[in-house]
Amino acid sequence: MLTSTVIVLMMAIPGLALFYAGMTRKKNVLNTVAMVFAAVCVLSVTWMIIGYSIAFGDGGALNAYMGGLDKLFLGHLTKDAMSGTIPESLFIVFQMTFFAITPALIVGSIVERMKFSSLLIFLVLWSLIVYAPVCHWVWGGGFLSEDGVLDFAGGTVVHINSGVAGLVAALVLGRRKGYGTENLAPHNLVLTLIGASLLWVGWFGFNAGSAAAANDSASMAALVTQIAAAAGGLTWMVAEWIFHRKPTVLGVTSGAIAGLVGITPAAGFVDPMGGLFIGIGAGFAAFFFSTTVKKAMGYDESLDVFGVHGIGGIVGAVLTGVFAVEAIGGTAGLLEGNVAQVWIQIYGILATIIWCALATFVILIVLKYTIGLRVPEPVEVEGLDVNLHGETVH
Repeated sequence: MLTSTVIVLMMAIPGLALFYAGMTRKKNVLNTVAMVFAAVCVLSVTWMIIGYSIAFGDGGALNAYMGGLDKLFLGHLTKDAMSGTIPESLFIVFQMTFFAITPALIVGSIVERMKFSSLLIFLVLWSLIVYAPVCHWVWGGGFLSEDGVLDFAGGTVVHINSGVAGLVAALVLGRRKGYGTENLAPHNLVLTLIGASLLWVGWFGFNAGSAAAANDSASMAALVTQIAAAAGGLTWMVAEWIFHRKPTVLGVTSGAIAGLVGITPAAGFVDPMGGLFIGIGAGFAAFFFSTTVKKAMGYDESLDVFGVHGIGGIVGAVLTGVFAVEAIGGTAGLLEGNVAQVWIQIYGILATIIWCALATFVILIVLKYTIGLRVPEPVEVEGLDVNLHGETVH
Protein backbone atom coordinates (compact mmCIF):
# COMPACT_ATOMS: atom_id res chain seq x y z
CA MET A 1 0.00 0.00 0.00
CA LEU A 2 2.94 2.33 0.61
CA THR A 3 4.20 1.54 -2.90
CA SER A 4 0.73 2.02 -4.41
CA THR A 5 0.41 5.38 -2.69
CA VAL A 6 3.73 6.62 -4.04
CA ILE A 7 3.03 5.62 -7.63
CA VAL A 8 -0.46 7.15 -7.56
CA LEU A 9 1.20 10.39 -6.51
CA MET A 10 3.58 9.88 -9.43
CA MET A 11 0.54 9.81 -11.74
CA ALA A 12 -0.13 13.45 -10.91
CA ILE A 13 3.43 14.73 -10.54
CA PRO A 14 5.12 14.33 -12.88
CA GLY A 15 2.81 12.06 -14.94
CA LEU A 16 -0.27 14.19 -15.49
CA ALA A 17 1.75 17.40 -15.57
CA LEU A 18 3.92 16.09 -18.44
CA PHE A 19 0.98 14.48 -20.24
CA TYR A 20 -0.85 17.81 -20.36
CA ALA A 21 2.25 19.96 -20.91
CA GLY A 22 3.13 18.24 -24.14
CA MET A 23 -0.31 18.91 -25.58
CA THR A 24 -0.31 22.66 -24.97
CA ARG A 25 1.45 25.37 -26.93
CA LYS A 26 4.99 26.26 -25.89
CA LYS A 27 3.95 29.68 -24.54
CA ASN A 28 1.65 28.01 -21.97
CA VAL A 29 3.61 24.92 -20.96
CA LEU A 30 4.87 26.25 -17.61
CA ASN A 31 1.42 27.48 -16.65
CA THR A 32 0.05 24.01 -17.37
CA VAL A 33 2.58 22.16 -15.20
CA ALA A 34 2.25 24.82 -12.49
CA MET A 35 -1.51 24.25 -12.37
CA VAL A 36 -1.09 20.51 -11.80
CA PHE A 37 1.80 20.83 -9.33
CA ALA A 38 0.10 23.58 -7.31
CA ALA A 39 -3.14 21.58 -7.34
CA VAL A 40 -1.39 18.66 -5.63
CA CYS A 41 -0.03 21.02 -2.99
CA VAL A 42 -3.25 22.84 -2.17
CA LEU A 43 -5.45 19.76 -2.35
CA SER A 44 -3.21 17.70 -0.06
CA VAL A 45 -3.59 20.35 2.63
CA THR A 46 -7.34 20.62 1.94
CA TRP A 47 -7.68 16.84 2.41
CA MET A 48 -5.89 17.02 5.75
CA ILE A 49 -7.99 19.94 7.02
CA ILE A 50 -11.51 18.89 5.99
CA GLY A 51 -11.65 16.73 2.84
CA TYR A 52 -11.02 13.40 4.56
CA SER A 53 -13.66 14.18 7.16
CA ILE A 54 -16.35 14.90 4.54
CA ALA A 55 -15.43 11.81 2.53
CA PHE A 56 -14.92 9.26 5.31
CA GLY A 57 -16.30 10.82 8.48
CA ASP A 58 -19.58 9.98 10.20
CA GLY A 59 -22.32 12.18 8.77
CA GLY A 60 -24.93 11.16 11.32
CA ALA A 61 -28.42 11.77 9.93
CA LEU A 62 -26.86 12.90 6.63
CA ASN A 63 -24.46 9.98 6.34
CA ALA A 64 -26.14 8.72 3.17
CA TYR A 65 -24.92 11.87 1.42
CA MET A 66 -21.79 13.15 3.18
CA GLY A 67 -19.50 12.55 6.11
CA GLY A 68 -19.37 14.74 9.17
CA LEU A 69 -16.76 17.00 10.70
CA ASP A 70 -15.50 14.51 13.26
CA LYS A 71 -12.14 14.08 11.51
CA LEU A 72 -11.26 17.76 10.96
CA PHE A 73 -7.50 18.40 10.80
CA LEU A 74 -7.10 14.63 11.37
CA GLY A 75 -7.36 15.43 15.07
CA HIS A 76 -8.74 11.95 15.79
CA LEU A 77 -5.72 10.14 14.34
CA THR A 78 -3.40 8.09 16.52
CA LYS A 79 -0.30 6.19 15.47
CA ASP A 80 -1.89 2.78 16.00
CA ALA A 81 -5.30 3.61 14.42
CA MET A 82 -6.32 1.05 11.79
CA SER A 83 -8.49 1.16 8.67
CA GLY A 84 -9.30 -2.45 7.95
CA THR A 85 -5.97 -4.27 7.86
CA ILE A 86 -3.75 -1.23 7.19
CA PRO A 87 -2.88 1.80 9.34
CA GLU A 88 -5.43 4.58 8.99
CA SER A 89 -2.59 7.03 8.35
CA LEU A 90 -1.70 4.99 5.25
CA PHE A 91 -5.33 4.83 4.11
CA ILE A 92 -5.55 8.62 4.53
CA VAL A 93 -2.50 9.36 2.40
CA PHE A 94 -3.51 6.78 -0.23
CA GLN A 95 -6.92 8.44 -0.58
CA MET A 96 -5.21 11.85 -0.49
CA THR A 97 -3.51 11.03 -3.79
CA PHE A 98 -6.93 10.32 -5.36
CA PHE A 99 -8.25 13.58 -3.91
CA ALA A 100 -5.32 15.45 -5.45
CA ILE A 101 -5.31 13.98 -8.94
CA THR A 102 -9.06 14.07 -9.61
CA PRO A 103 -9.50 17.87 -9.58
CA ALA A 104 -6.10 18.19 -11.28
CA LEU A 105 -7.52 16.24 -14.22
CA ILE A 106 -9.94 19.13 -14.84
CA VAL A 107 -6.95 21.33 -15.68
CA GLY A 108 -6.83 19.68 -19.10
CA SER A 109 -10.18 21.19 -20.03
CA ILE A 110 -9.32 24.80 -19.23
CA VAL A 111 -5.63 25.20 -20.10
CA GLU A 112 -4.37 28.26 -21.96
CA ARG A 113 -7.14 30.60 -20.82
CA MET A 114 -8.06 30.34 -17.10
CA LYS A 115 -6.60 32.57 -14.37
CA PHE A 116 -4.19 30.69 -12.11
CA SER A 117 -5.68 32.17 -8.92
CA SER A 118 -9.26 31.39 -9.98
CA LEU A 119 -8.32 27.82 -10.84
CA LEU A 120 -6.85 27.14 -7.40
CA ILE A 121 -9.92 28.52 -5.64
CA PHE A 122 -12.18 26.53 -7.97
CA LEU A 123 -10.28 23.30 -7.30
CA VAL A 124 -10.59 23.67 -3.53
CA LEU A 125 -14.33 24.42 -3.70
CA TRP A 126 -14.95 21.66 -6.24
CA SER A 127 -13.03 19.07 -4.27
CA LEU A 128 -15.09 19.74 -1.14
CA ILE A 129 -18.50 20.24 -2.74
CA VAL A 130 -18.30 17.61 -5.50
CA TYR A 131 -15.48 15.11 -5.03
CA ALA A 132 -15.67 14.52 -1.27
CA PRO A 133 -19.46 13.88 -1.17
CA VAL A 134 -19.37 11.57 -4.22
CA CYS A 135 -16.42 9.73 -2.67
CA HIS A 136 -18.55 9.29 0.46
CA TRP A 137 -21.51 8.04 -1.60
CA VAL A 138 -19.38 5.27 -3.11
CA TRP A 139 -16.62 4.43 -0.61
CA GLY A 140 -17.62 6.09 2.66
CA GLY A 141 -20.85 4.25 3.35
CA GLY A 142 -23.14 6.56 1.36
CA PHE A 143 -26.27 5.78 -0.60
CA LEU A 144 -24.61 4.55 -3.81
CA SER A 145 -22.66 1.86 -2.01
CA GLU A 146 -25.76 0.90 -0.04
CA ASP A 147 -27.68 0.60 -3.32
CA GLY A 148 -25.07 -1.75 -4.79
CA VAL A 149 -23.20 0.47 -7.26
CA LEU A 150 -19.86 -1.11 -8.16
CA ASP A 151 -16.84 1.19 -8.43
CA PHE A 152 -13.62 -0.52 -7.49
CA ALA A 153 -11.15 2.33 -8.00
CA GLY A 154 -12.98 5.45 -9.17
CA GLY A 155 -14.98 5.22 -12.40
CA THR A 156 -17.64 7.50 -10.96
CA VAL A 157 -15.68 9.13 -8.15
CA VAL A 158 -12.65 10.11 -10.22
CA HIS A 159 -13.26 9.89 -13.96
CA ILE A 160 -16.93 10.67 -14.58
CA ASN A 161 -16.66 13.39 -11.95
CA SER A 162 -13.62 15.08 -13.48
CA GLY A 163 -14.78 14.56 -17.06
CA VAL A 164 -18.19 16.14 -16.55
CA ALA A 165 -16.66 18.99 -14.55
CA GLY A 166 -14.14 19.56 -17.33
CA LEU A 167 -16.86 19.82 -19.96
CA VAL A 168 -18.89 22.25 -17.85
CA ALA A 169 -15.79 24.36 -17.19
CA ALA A 170 -14.89 24.47 -20.88
CA LEU A 171 -18.42 25.58 -21.80
CA VAL A 172 -18.53 28.28 -19.12
CA LEU A 173 -15.08 29.62 -20.04
CA GLY A 174 -15.65 29.53 -23.77
CA ARG A 175 -13.24 28.70 -26.57
CA ARG A 176 -9.61 29.68 -26.67
CA LYS A 177 -8.83 32.63 -28.91
CA GLY A 178 -8.09 31.28 -32.38
CA TYR A 179 -9.86 27.96 -31.83
CA GLY A 180 -10.82 26.58 -35.23
CA THR A 181 -8.82 29.20 -37.15
CA GLU A 182 -5.28 29.08 -35.72
CA ASN A 183 -2.86 26.22 -35.20
CA LEU A 184 -3.29 25.06 -31.58
CA ALA A 185 -1.34 21.85 -32.09
CA PRO A 186 0.65 20.21 -29.25
CA HIS A 187 4.19 21.53 -28.97
CA ASN A 188 5.98 18.40 -27.70
CA LEU A 189 4.36 14.99 -27.91
CA VAL A 190 7.45 13.34 -26.42
CA LEU A 191 6.44 14.95 -23.10
CA THR A 192 2.93 13.60 -23.60
CA LEU A 193 4.24 10.09 -24.24
CA ILE A 194 6.42 10.22 -21.12
CA GLY A 195 3.49 11.50 -19.08
CA ALA A 196 1.15 8.83 -20.43
CA SER A 197 3.73 6.14 -19.62
CA LEU A 198 4.02 7.37 -16.04
CA LEU A 199 0.24 7.40 -15.77
CA TRP A 200 0.08 3.82 -17.06
CA VAL A 201 2.63 2.60 -14.51
CA GLY A 202 0.98 4.57 -11.70
CA TRP A 203 -2.40 3.12 -12.57
CA PHE A 204 -1.36 -0.17 -11.00
CA GLY A 205 -1.26 1.67 -7.69
CA PHE A 206 -4.60 3.25 -8.53
CA ASN A 207 -6.41 -0.01 -9.37
CA ALA A 208 -4.51 -2.80 -7.65
CA GLY A 209 -3.96 -0.56 -4.62
CA SER A 210 -7.69 -0.13 -4.24
CA ALA A 211 -7.81 -3.70 -2.95
CA ALA A 212 -6.08 -2.22 0.14
CA ALA A 213 -4.08 -5.45 0.43
CA ALA A 214 -1.47 -7.57 -1.33
CA ASN A 215 -3.82 -10.39 -2.29
CA ASP A 216 -5.56 -12.18 -5.16
CA SER A 217 -7.98 -9.28 -5.68
CA ALA A 218 -5.09 -6.85 -6.18
CA SER A 219 -3.37 -9.30 -8.53
CA MET A 220 -6.43 -9.74 -10.74
CA ALA A 221 -6.96 -5.98 -10.76
CA ALA A 222 -3.37 -5.53 -11.97
CA LEU A 223 -3.80 -8.10 -14.74
CA VAL A 224 -7.02 -6.66 -16.16
CA THR A 225 -5.58 -3.15 -15.90
CA GLN A 226 -2.69 -4.05 -18.20
CA ILE A 227 -4.99 -5.81 -20.67
CA ALA A 228 -7.47 -2.92 -20.85
CA ALA A 229 -4.76 -0.30 -21.27
CA ALA A 230 -3.18 -2.16 -24.16
CA ALA A 231 -6.56 -2.85 -25.78
CA GLY A 232 -7.57 0.80 -25.47
CA GLY A 233 -4.35 2.02 -27.06
CA LEU A 234 -4.63 -0.43 -29.95
CA THR A 235 -8.31 0.38 -30.53
CA TRP A 236 -7.76 4.14 -30.80
CA MET A 237 -4.68 3.61 -32.99
CA VAL A 238 -6.50 1.29 -35.41
CA ALA A 239 -9.60 3.51 -35.53
CA GLU A 240 -7.42 6.52 -36.30
CA TRP A 241 -5.52 4.55 -38.93
CA ILE A 242 -8.79 3.60 -40.63
CA PHE A 243 -10.59 6.94 -40.47
CA HIS A 244 -7.70 9.42 -40.58
CA ARG A 245 -5.13 7.33 -42.50
CA LYS A 246 -2.33 7.82 -39.96
CA PRO A 247 -1.73 6.37 -36.45
CA THR A 248 -0.50 9.15 -34.17
CA VAL A 249 1.43 9.25 -30.92
CA LEU A 250 -1.34 11.37 -29.41
CA GLY A 251 -3.90 8.78 -30.49
CA VAL A 252 -2.27 5.66 -29.11
CA THR A 253 -1.41 7.35 -25.81
CA SER A 254 -4.93 8.75 -25.46
CA GLY A 255 -6.40 5.33 -26.22
CA ALA A 256 -4.27 3.66 -23.55
CA ILE A 257 -5.44 6.23 -21.00
CA ALA A 258 -9.05 5.63 -22.10
CA GLY A 259 -8.59 1.89 -21.57
CA LEU A 260 -7.17 2.55 -18.11
CA VAL A 261 -10.10 4.81 -17.30
CA GLY A 262 -12.59 2.20 -18.49
CA ILE A 263 -11.16 -0.60 -16.35
CA THR A 264 -10.93 1.54 -13.21
CA PRO A 265 -14.46 0.85 -11.88
CA ALA A 266 -14.29 -2.79 -12.99
CA ALA A 267 -10.78 -3.78 -11.93
CA GLY A 268 -11.76 -5.85 -8.88
CA PHE A 269 -14.89 -7.34 -10.42
CA VAL A 270 -14.04 -8.70 -13.89
CA ASP A 271 -11.88 -11.38 -15.48
CA PRO A 272 -9.30 -10.90 -18.27
CA MET A 273 -11.89 -11.27 -21.05
CA GLY A 274 -13.97 -8.55 -19.43
CA GLY A 275 -10.85 -6.37 -19.22
CA LEU A 276 -10.22 -6.86 -22.94
CA PHE A 277 -13.72 -5.84 -24.01
CA ILE A 278 -13.84 -2.91 -21.60
CA GLY A 279 -10.54 -1.62 -22.98
CA ILE A 280 -11.82 -1.91 -26.56
CA GLY A 281 -15.15 -0.25 -25.72
CA ALA A 282 -13.60 2.62 -23.78
CA GLY A 283 -10.90 3.17 -26.40
CA PHE A 284 -13.34 3.44 -29.29
CA ALA A 285 -15.93 5.53 -27.41
CA ALA A 286 -13.25 7.98 -26.29
CA PHE A 287 -11.89 8.22 -29.84
CA PHE A 288 -15.37 8.91 -31.24
CA PHE A 289 -16.24 11.59 -28.68
CA SER A 290 -12.83 13.27 -28.73
CA THR A 291 -12.84 13.59 -32.51
CA THR A 292 -16.24 13.30 -34.23
CA VAL A 293 -18.57 14.51 -31.47
CA LYS A 294 -16.27 17.29 -30.26
CA LYS A 295 -15.85 18.59 -33.81
CA ALA A 296 -19.58 18.42 -34.54
CA MET A 297 -20.52 20.21 -31.30
CA GLY A 298 -17.76 22.81 -31.59
CA TYR A 299 -16.83 23.04 -27.91
CA ASP A 300 -13.21 23.68 -26.91
CA GLU A 301 -12.57 21.08 -24.22
CA SER A 302 -8.85 21.55 -24.71
CA LEU A 303 -7.18 18.23 -23.88
CA ASP A 304 -10.23 15.93 -24.01
CA VAL A 305 -10.78 15.33 -20.32
CA PHE A 306 -14.46 14.72 -20.99
CA GLY A 307 -13.83 12.67 -24.11
CA VAL A 308 -11.33 10.36 -22.42
CA HIS A 309 -12.14 10.41 -18.71
CA GLY A 310 -15.85 11.25 -18.77
CA ILE A 311 -16.83 8.96 -21.64
CA GLY A 312 -14.30 6.27 -20.74
CA GLY A 313 -15.58 6.30 -17.16
CA ILE A 314 -19.22 6.02 -18.27
CA VAL A 315 -18.45 3.11 -20.62
CA GLY A 316 -16.40 1.37 -17.95
CA ALA A 317 -19.05 1.82 -15.27
CA VAL A 318 -21.80 0.40 -17.49
CA LEU A 319 -19.67 -2.52 -18.68
CA THR A 320 -18.75 -3.32 -15.08
CA GLY A 321 -22.42 -4.26 -14.72
CA VAL A 322 -22.13 -6.44 -17.81
CA PHE A 323 -18.85 -8.28 -17.17
CA ALA A 324 -18.79 -8.52 -13.36
CA VAL A 325 -17.94 -12.08 -12.24
CA GLU A 326 -19.31 -13.24 -8.91
CA ALA A 327 -16.37 -15.55 -8.26
CA ILE A 328 -13.98 -12.58 -8.58
CA GLY A 329 -15.70 -9.61 -6.94
CA GLY A 330 -18.69 -11.16 -5.19
CA THR A 331 -21.28 -9.66 -7.55
CA ALA A 332 -22.60 -11.17 -10.77
CA GLY A 333 -23.11 -9.07 -13.87
CA LEU A 334 -25.37 -9.27 -16.90
CA LEU A 335 -23.47 -12.16 -18.47
CA GLU A 336 -24.06 -14.23 -15.33
CA GLY A 337 -27.77 -13.42 -15.32
CA ASN A 338 -27.86 -10.33 -13.10
CA VAL A 339 -29.48 -7.85 -15.49
CA ALA A 340 -30.32 -5.49 -12.64
CA GLN A 341 -26.65 -4.67 -12.06
CA VAL A 342 -26.47 -2.75 -15.34
CA TRP A 343 -29.36 -0.53 -14.24
CA ILE A 344 -27.76 -0.04 -10.84
CA GLN A 345 -24.58 1.11 -12.58
CA ILE A 346 -26.52 3.54 -14.78
CA TYR A 347 -28.25 4.90 -11.69
CA GLY A 348 -24.86 5.58 -10.09
CA ILE A 349 -23.61 7.25 -13.27
CA LEU A 350 -26.66 9.54 -13.51
CA ALA A 351 -26.48 10.52 -9.84
CA THR A 352 -22.82 11.48 -10.26
CA ILE A 353 -23.37 13.39 -13.52
CA ILE A 354 -26.32 15.40 -12.21
CA TRP A 355 -24.67 16.47 -8.96
CA CYS A 356 -21.31 17.15 -10.58
CA ALA A 357 -22.73 19.19 -13.47
CA LEU A 358 -25.01 21.33 -11.31
CA ALA A 359 -22.50 21.98 -8.54
CA THR A 360 -19.63 22.66 -10.95
CA PHE A 361 -21.74 25.14 -12.91
CA VAL A 362 -22.77 27.03 -9.77
CA ILE A 363 -19.19 27.23 -8.46
CA LEU A 364 -17.91 28.55 -11.79
CA ILE A 365 -20.68 31.11 -12.19
CA VAL A 366 -20.07 32.47 -8.68
CA LEU A 367 -16.35 32.80 -9.41
CA LYS A 368 -16.98 34.29 -12.85
CA TYR A 369 -19.02 37.15 -11.44
CA THR A 370 -16.83 37.77 -8.40
CA ILE A 371 -13.11 37.34 -9.11
CA GLY A 372 -13.36 36.38 -12.79
CA LEU A 373 -12.29 33.18 -14.54
CA ARG A 374 -10.47 34.10 -17.71
CA VAL A 375 -7.22 35.92 -18.36
CA PRO A 376 -7.39 39.16 -20.40
CA GLU A 377 -7.12 38.70 -24.17
CA PRO A 378 -3.62 40.22 -24.49
CA VAL A 379 -2.35 37.77 -21.86
CA GLU A 380 -3.90 34.85 -23.71
CA VAL A 381 -2.36 35.97 -27.00
CA GLU A 382 1.14 36.54 -25.64
CA GLY A 383 1.09 33.46 -23.39
CA LEU A 384 0.30 32.65 -19.79
CA ASP A 385 3.85 31.62 -18.87
CA VAL A 386 5.48 35.01 -19.10
CA ASN A 387 2.43 36.99 -17.93
CA LEU A 388 1.29 34.90 -14.97
CA HIS A 389 4.57 33.35 -13.83
CA GLY A 390 7.33 35.54 -15.27
CA GLU A 391 9.00 32.49 -16.80
CA THR A 392 9.36 31.00 -20.26
CA VAL A 393 10.67 27.85 -21.91
CA HIS A 394 13.42 28.52 -24.47
